[in-house]
Amino acid sequence: MKFNKCVFIVLLFSNYFMACSKSDGTSTTTTPATTVLVPDVYKKIYGATSITNDGTYITIKTKDLPDHKSAYYPTTNALYEAYSGLTFGGFTFVKNPNSIIEQTSTFKIPVNPKLDASHAATPLGAIGVAVNGVIFFNQYAGPSQPLTGEIVSFDKYYGHPQQSGMYHYHVEPLHLTTVKLTKSGLMGFLLDGFPVYGPQEEDGTVVVNTMLDVYHGHTHKTIDYPAGSYHYHFTTEAPYLNGSGFYGTPGTVTQ
Repeated sequence: MKFNKCVFIVLLFSNYFMACSKSDGTSTTTTPATTVLVPDVYKKIYGATSITNDGTYITIKTKDLPDHKSAYYPTTNALYEAYSGLTFGGFTFVKNPNSIIEQTSTFKIPVNPKLDASHAATPLGAIGVAVNGVIFFNQYAGPSQPLTGEIVSFDKYYGHPQQSGMYHYHVEPLHLTTVKLTKSGLMGFLLDGFPVYGPQEEDGTVVVNTMLDVYHGHTHKTIDYPAGSYHYHFTTEAPYLNGSGFYGTPGTVTQ
């Protein structure tokens, strides 16, 4: 007897749906889990508590605790160190009244950053994250207020906390450029997804403001981006890290 092909197909699909049914008679479907790998360059962020990639955004979580000594740690902390030396620009250190307090910060930055013609202004507060998990701030102490009044409160590694205890760098993160990495190393990322490098090029050339655009960056090859990429640099002159706004479309940060 010949087997009817239509009957066979019906039986096949019936068995499939029976196999996908719960014991209570309701049916379920399953979707295979998709894993998106984190690009190697983001793995250089050694101070993050987690780094994930959903294909659109890299999500970086950090406690914003510097991995170096500071006069702003509580005296009971192993990383506390009294300091009375010189700060950025050769000023004598004057401690501000704040202390480092653990934060909960989540950065979502574009995995494929692109030029944004609107060049949104960088806000006061977090504008990016360093590879050691410390937060980057822009070039202002307050709305349109220069850093000149705050520089004296930078610790030996050129960072300090604000009122809520959020430790941050406005200028070259000296621990990264002289201890952990080099003057030309990858310092971190701004919220628009473009990388930040130290105050020197890979060949040792000191970067000065005239080499950068108004957003404090330029485009060329780096060891992390051999095909070339836009990137920011720290410099010793204002605006230190960022000038007239983000080069690309910024993501978000929640704290």
